[in-house]
Amino acid sequence: MAAVTIPALQKMKAEGIKISMTTAYDYPTACLVEKAGIEIILVGDSLAMTVLGMDSTVPVTMDEMIHHIKPVVKGAPTPLIVGDMPFGSYQVSPEEAVANAIRLMKEGGCDTVKLEGGSDMAPIVKRIVKAGVPVMGHIGLTPQTVSMLGGFKVQGKGEAAAKVLLQDALDLQEAGAWGLIIEAVPENVARLITEKVTIPTIGIGGGRYCDGQVLVFHDMFGLFDKFLPKFVKQYAQLGEQIVAGLETFKEDVRETRFPEEKHVFGGVTEEELKRLY
Repeated sequence: MAAVTIPALQKMKAEGIKISMTTAYDYPTACLVEKAGIEIILVGDSLAMTVLGMDSTVPVTMDEMIHHIKPVVKGAPTPLIVGDMPFGSYQVSPEEAVANAIRLMKEGGCDTVKLEGGSDMAPIVKRIVKAGVPVMGHIGLTPQTVSMLGGFKVQGKGEAAAKVLLQDALDLQEAGAWGLIIEAVPENVARLITEKVTIPTIGIGGGRYCDGQVLVFHDMFGLFDKFLPKFVKQYAQLGEQIVAGLETFKEDVRETRFPEEKHVFGGVTEEELKRLY
């Protein structure tokens, strides 16, 4: 399979072929996503919570994002790799935003960056794109500013709020964003946005009519149990299976069922061993 490119994703939208996207934060996970043929990997700032044990996405740093992007790039040569710009890396000034976007690509090796925000972020997007870095937008529920939104709530309810979201999407497209994540938005609003823009839309709680869907890997497979958003479909309960396996390992060790003969090495005879005593 050829490496996925932004033009290839835009062609998928034009042809009505749905796009799949998931997160990965390390080499083993990236290898699995590669084997599955998923088109896009997001190395999201969600790693703050799912991997680093933080209470939100806000504290994660540029250095931490780069640290996690690098092994994903090594493990998944085919999908388009999206590096998330962490909170504070693009809000201070356009110059700092450009510098940090370039860092993610140069040091991390990702194909494109993603940042949160609507029309207010369009000038920043334009500057980053002008510097030669592709940008994916993210509208609707934006976890980095969730405290301003009053919590993890559906965005775009009502005509006025829906109008703002549509304008966000159009302004980001005009600024040069190649695609959009639409998070926690009424389905019909996400459908309207998808129909109005020419760039691919990827939904996460955006309903059935986006050009593609993204889920957090740890949510999909039961590896993160602090909370489960309404929009998540779980495809396995690996967390429970891993705990059960670890409990069995503990009992095997206690009861001397592990290691067995097939797990040990030979090479010294008993006679030779006696002479060592």
